[in-house]
Amino acid sequence: MRLCTVTSSHGERAAFHDPQRGILYADVLLDGFTGDVRDLIELDAEDKVCEQARSAPDELFAPADGLTFTAPYRRPRKIWGIGLNYLAHAADLAESVPTEPASFIKGDHTIVGPDEPIVLPPRTLTDRVTAEAELGLIIGRTARNVTEDEALDCVWGVTTILDQTAEDILARNPRFLTRCKNFPTFFCFGPDLISLDEVRDTFPNLDDIEVTTARNEDTFRVNTVANMTFGLAHLVSFHSQVMPLFPGDIISTGTPGALVISDGDVVECRIPGIGQLTNRVVASR
Repeated sequence: MRLCTVTSSHGERAAFHDPQRGILYADVLLDGFTGDVRDLIELDAEDKVCEQARSAPDELFAPADGLTFTAPYRRPRKIWGIGLNYLAHAADLAESVPTEPASFIKGDHTIVGPDEPIVLPPRTLTDRVTAEAELGLIIGRTARNVTEDEALDCVWGVTTILDQTAEDILARNPRFLTRCKNFPTFFCFGPDLISLDEVRDTFPNLDDIEVTTARNEDTFRVNTVANMTFGLAHLVSFHSQVMPLFPGDIISTGTPGALVISDGDVVECRIPGIGQLTNRVVASR
């Protein structure tokens, strides 16, 4: 089952998404529900709301055609980013491969959804911004000090992400990492969150998932999860030892390659079998 948020005449509405049957609005399935997709993730751990959606009659679903998908939710408690998690990307920046996850936190003010613009900051602040396609992990239940064997049991599912960096700021001093990652619109995700059980139907071995960074329909860099320095379970376990991970927290697991973006570009995160995220780039006005 997939989760998403769509815009309608009623505003943004959380929904279940079945590619064959369409959209089932959460407030149609769950009487009195007024929350967002993050609330659905938390509910699913106890009330199995996704199972309820799977067994719902077809007549409760609405066609997905013509609907506008936006960011699945806007207020995760945490967004963890992972730098230099592919050997090839470390080489792009002439950096050594980290011996521990090179992680950072992004604020939720950076979030935009599919087809929303990535706004370049004024050139007085940065004149070299990169976009990075990444696989995102969505935490499904509270995780604290979990082992790698337990880690993926705490993951609800995955999504497509474009993570942006003011690379010239980072190049001046690595201690400027928080600043270079936290301009508004520097974190795009969606349109769907795909449950881990559905992902495993396509990828019994999660290492086979392939992530592509693309610009203006041209493929820039492709790599597979198998080539991450730190695997998915390790990232969840490691960060759960730093601080609790809560339902709806996001771990952006690193990019196979970052590309420089300019006004007018269209950038994509492509993950076959999972989804495609597209955002256009505009200069600040």
